[in-house]
Amino acid sequence: MARIAVIGAGMGAMAAAARLAVAGHRVAVYERTETYGGAVRRFERDGFGFDTGPGLLPLPAVYRDLFIKTGKEPLEECVDLVQVDPSARHVFADGTELSLPNASRAGVVAALDEALGAGGGDRWGDFLVRAREAWDRTRRPLLEEPLWPNWQVLAEREPYPAVPYKRFLRTRRAGTLAEVGAWELRDPRLVALLESHALAYGLDPRATPASAAVLPYLEHAFGTWYVRGGIRELARAVYERCVARKVDFSFGAEVVRILDKDGRAAGVELADGTVTEADFVVAGVAPGVLHHLVRETAVRGTDGVAPQRGAASRLTVLMALRGGRPEGTAHRTVVHAEDRETELDALFGTAAVMAARPTVTVLRPADPELVPDPGHEAITLSSVVPQPDRSWAERDVFDRHAESLIAVAEGAVPGLRDRLLWHEVCTPADIADATGSEGGAVPAPALAAGAGHLLHPSNSTAVPGLFTVGGWSHPGGGLPHAGMSGALVAGLIVEGPEFRGSQ
Repeated sequence: MARIAVIGAGMGAMAAAARLAVAGHRVAVYERTETYGGAVRRFERDGFGFDTGPGLLPLPAVYRDLFIKTGKEPLEECVDLVQVDPSARHVFADGTELSLPNASRAGVVAALDEALGAGGGDRWGDFLVRAREAWDRTRRPLLEEPLWPNWQVLAEREPYPAVPYKRFLRTRRAGTLAEVGAWELRDPRLVALLESHALAYGLDPRATPASAAVLPYLEHAFGTWYVRGGIRELARAVYERCVARKVDFSFGAEVVRILDKDGRAAGVELADGTVTEADFVVAGVAPGVLHHLVRETAVRGTDGVAPQRGAASRLTVLMALRGGRPEGTAHRTVVHAEDRETELDALFGTAAVMAARPTVTVLRPADPELVPDPGHEAITLSSVVPQPDRSWAERDVFDRHAESLIAVAEGAVPGLRDRLLWHEVCTPADIADATGSEGGAVPAPALAAGAGHLLHPSNSTAVPGLFTVGGWSHPGGGLPHAGMSGALVAGLIVEGPEFRGSQ
């Protein structure tokens, strides 16, 4: 039985802790804040409740597997997991509205033909076939296996297939997601639909590899899910599973140094001077924090993947409304930007700024647990913003931008301002406080091709006995990816370097 110190109580760290405890190890988690969940937090006021991190759960099979492997009670006995239908409602710049059924390719094709005209559904359906090919080629190396030592193969090889190009009797291979949209989808509304999946993770579709086609495919193939009471309930369930497996949690316990003995990780030192020895250390922290903890020691090998840089952040507006949620309201509505190029230039240009009228995601859950009574509604707005620099990091800048989000959302929620009781703004600084990430950056999932810019560092490190977990290491950001990082770290510790992932 090994002693294992886990730094941080984010979703990936807790997933690793639960699996390691079940394997018979003595696991202690040290979290610098006063609660668990990392970015998966909750805000409550006047009987209203809001998720301040992710609001929906893709690929729930990752957490089903976690609960199967760590106890008798399956995930569905620990949380109320419901499928969202429609998966999303889209409001495009020209006023076209589209509701996409959940996890139904035939239904999506029919809905697209009805909303956009004949042919649109077939083009999207053909795209999903190609996206599935990319998913089949990358699922194991990018989600289920430790990062390959020869990861350059993933960086150089584009898994999205070439497409016949009838005009010149040849094929051509898209290099970016924007090229996929321009060459294969053509309709600007389909292009906006495609690119919104990348933008949701803070990615510029013009620079994101075509392999990002797996993001909409994942949603269409496996559905979109909600946890009754909010995604914070999923964090609660994972925390309680850890406690049931005898994982020891210390909150308000900031780790300031990872101990080293003969070149191997040997424990942690806390801010109060407490020193705890360990046989393994698992760090679920942002790259800058990890760099500080190892005191300039080279954690990544010279041939390793560098931590993701330039990741965007997110602005979230929590809105308490008078008046109940209308029957038939979509859980999620995406209001697309009036000018896609202008938005992308603002967010990802040389001098990145917040877009004046950005793409806004509106979440309106039909969940009585989030409101004081049926005569009220809780709505969450979110939009991608660049990491702030010191010239515009002040909260009043974000408060003003929140007004832009509300103005955009009015196009999807009639009478929004008239119903507003109060609102709270969650800024990149709030994300930084919860996660320790510089500038409140939010990591994107690992993607193949693109010279490896969207890969993440291996869960193993150059320091024996030290492993990394969570969104800033393989396989990257997102709830499913965090859960898989926990499974990979547990496998590497229990089975050793020969571990090759789930079968």
